[in-house]
Amino acid sequence: MRRAGIVQTRYQSLEIWKSDLATEFRVTGAIHASYHRKRYLTGLAWDLIAAAALLRSDGAPKSILMLGLAGGTAFRILRHLLPDCQLTAIDIDSEIVELAREHMDLDSLNIEVVTTDAYPWLEKNRRTFDVVFDDIYLAGKTDVFRSRSWTVDILSHLRRAVAPGGILAVNLVIGKGHRTMQSHTRKMLQSHFATVRSLKTSDSMNEILVAGDAVATRTRLDKYDDFFHNWRDRMFWNRIEVKRLASFVQP
Repeated sequence: MRRAGIVQTRYQSLEIWKSDLATEFRVTGAIHASYHRKRYLTGLAWDLIAAAALLRSDGAPKSILMLGLAGGTAFRILRHLLPDCQLTAIDIDSEIVELAREHMDLDSLNIEVVTTDAYPWLEKNRRTFDVVFDDIYLAGKTDVFRSRSWTVDILSHLRRAVAPGGILAVNLVIGKGHRTMQSHTRKMLQSHFATVRSLKTSDSMNEILVAGDAVATRTRLDKYDDFFHNWRDRMFWNRIEVKRLASFVQP
C-alpha cells in the first residue's frame, strides 16, 4: 500500500493508505478503518464486533446502534450478513465520516449517521435497539484510549437503549496500558447482567464483551459461514473464539 495523504481532523491525525483494491485509515500507526473491494474480514477487531452483534439470543437483530463509526468497517460486514437490518451510528468526528464517504464507499451501507458526542446523545435518547455497541475510542499521541470509564449512569443509559431480548456489547483494546479499563468494564457487566461472553481472535489486540439476559454461543456464528466466499474471510471467521465469563460476585 502507499500513503495517499494525511488529514488532520479536529480529533486526530489520520493517514490514508491505498492500494488498487484496499484503503486503510491509520491513526498513531494503527489501522483505524479498513475497506477492501473484494473481501470483508480483516482478522482484527471489526470481525469480532460484527460477530458479537449476531449473538442476540432471540435471533438476528433488526436494529443496531454503534457508538463510534470511523470508516464503518464492522458495519460493512454486518450489512453483508444482515441486508435488511437498521444500522445507526453516532460519531463525534464529522470529518472522518466524510473521508469514509469519499474513500470507503460508506454511503452504500445505508447507515443512519449522527455526528455528535455519543454519551450526551445517549443521555437524551429514548429509542431502543436489538444491539447497542460501544466502540468509542479517541486517539492519543502514541495510542488510542477510551474517553471515559463506564459509570453506573453511563451503563444505565446504555441499558435503556437496549430493546427487550437485546444485547449490549463493548470493544476493549487489551494489553499493556489497557488492563485497568478491561478489568473495570468486565466487572461492570458481570455484576449487572446474567450472561457475559468474551470474543477474541489470535490476530487481534482486542476483546469484545457481549452482555444480556441471554447471549448465544459460538455455534450461532456457524450459520453465517456460507456468506463468506473468499478463503481469507472464511479463515478469519473460523478463528473467532467465544467464551462465557464467570459471574462476578461483589465482595
